[in-house]
Amino acid sequence: ALQTYQTDPDMKKMLTQLYFYIMPVFNVDGYHFSWTNDRFWRKTRSKNMRFHCHGVDANRNWKVKWCDEGASLHPCDDTYCGPFPESEPEVKAVAHFLRKHRKQIKAYLSFHAYAQMLLYPYSYKYATIPNFNCVESAAYNAVNALQSAYGVRYRYGPASSTLYVSSGSSMDWAYKNGIPYAFAFELRDTGHFGFLLPEMLIKPTCTETMLAVKNITLHLLKKCH
Repeated sequence: ALQTYQTDPDMKKMLTQLYFYIMPVFNVDGYHFSWTNDRFWRKTRSKNMRFHCHGVDANRNWKVKWCDEGASLHPCDDTYCGPFPESEPEVKAVAHFLRKHRKQIKAYLSFHAYAQMLLYPYSYKYATIPNFNCVESAAYNAVNALQSAYGVRYRYGPASSTLYVSSGSSMDWAYKNGIPYAFAFELRDTGHFGFLLPEMLIKPTCTETMLAVKNITLHLLKKCH
């Protein structure tokens, strides 16, 4: 974005008219653990003294249909929802930030791995969101923009029907708290071997995803209702 600001009119328009809040890594401790111990670790690293298990699924820990379908009450499960909503400091901090700025925030994008999907609400139920036409249009154009880079096809649609039903997700929470565009990217897996060939393995995913994000951002500026 910064490198093309002077030469790309769309990028200049975006960065001039909008604020971007970027959190590079949400689950820092869990992400580190996935590099050192368990390739597929997904939870936080908080301790549970009773069961001697670590972590809570940070995407089941938000206060929206908390610990309903698609989440587990058992601390040792991968989809453990936690002892209560926002029990994890990572979730609590981001929820606090979003609540503070929610009147100004028009879109919330979270990035996960992996599935090659672009999802939008709802996750916790099979239902159509009120602004479906605008969100669906943004998703359709975003996956087409992504595909234009390397031909990679992403599925898109409501998370419940496109992936599976889950409760307590950040995307649903953001949408229920007044952020009209809430998306979750399930990125294609580049593996944890990026340190061997970073340009070959990581750059393509970043490049194609950036095209999708740029497309969604331009859609916001069109003020679809």
